Amino acid sequence: MSQVIVSGIITGSLYALAALGLVLIFKTSDVVNFAQGEMAMFCTFIAYTFMTFVGLPYYIAFPLTIICAGILGVIVYRLIIKPLSKSNVLSIMIATLGLIMILNGLAGNIFGFETKSFPKLINAKNINILGVSLEPNSLLIVLITFAIMLSLFFYFKTMEGIAIRAVAQDVDAAKLMGISVKRVTVTTWIISSMLAATAGMLIAPTTFLDINMMSEVHLKSFCAAVLGGFNTFVGPAVGGVLIGILENLVGKYISLAWKTVFAFILIIVMLVVRPNGLCGKSYRKKV
Repeated sequence: MSQVIVSGIITGSLYALAALGLVLIFKTSDVVNFAQGEMAMFCTFIAYTFMTFVGLPYYIAFPLTIICAGILGVIVYRLIIKPLSKSNVLSIMIATLGLIMILNGLAGNIFGFETKSFPKLINAKNINILGVSLEPNSLLIVLITFAIMLSLFFYFKTMEGIAIRAVAQDVDAAKLMGISVKRVTVTTWIISSMLAATAGMLIAPTTFLDINMMSEVHLKSFCAAVLGGFNTFVGPAVGGVLIGILENLVGKYISLAWKTVFAFILIIVMLVVRPNGLCGKSYRKKV
């Protein structure tokens, strides 16, 4: 049981990291970025290129890829999101669906369609803690993930972070307070893209690297955001870890065939019982 729960926390932390990027964009622009997973995959291929063809070590390729991810976020915003800013939200979300096909096709034609092996952060023997076998690489993934989330929570308390929260709360009021909504939106796309790249590089060693590597993870991260609550920054962390643990328990004690299905059943139940998620709040507008 303990081993299953710990493995679920490791997997769930990655869902949480990817889900946080989705929530960031949604809270500031009401847009669900369906291409978040594909952006993660594309950036992971960039990291692979840095290490394999350029010959850079992991600790240099990783931050360089994060920078490239930020640039990708700006490009997506400038070329797709900004021109559609006067359109309705549905049009923008459809555009992000189109971006999935664009990035998928670009990645295949630039980097190749074959499956590749992505290096781990640490190659070491498993360690045993209180009867639970832990892979050092997986343990480091959890530490990195929670360190990033903790950093973000502190960031939201800075002036820049408060500006993001203000825009998320009320765009018109934020404008009246002198906050540049455009700058905040660009910032959230940059951060979201960086989070996606980090999740992709941490996930790739466990799933192998190919153009479809993030398909299931992206769906699970969306489920994590719904479960925790799309209108809160804490929700994705809670939802991601819970889905990771619960799907592992279902796979272990019921059937592996129901492992993925269970996550979507849980989301349907959550939308019926508590539409705002476990950590979400319901807001009432006064007229």
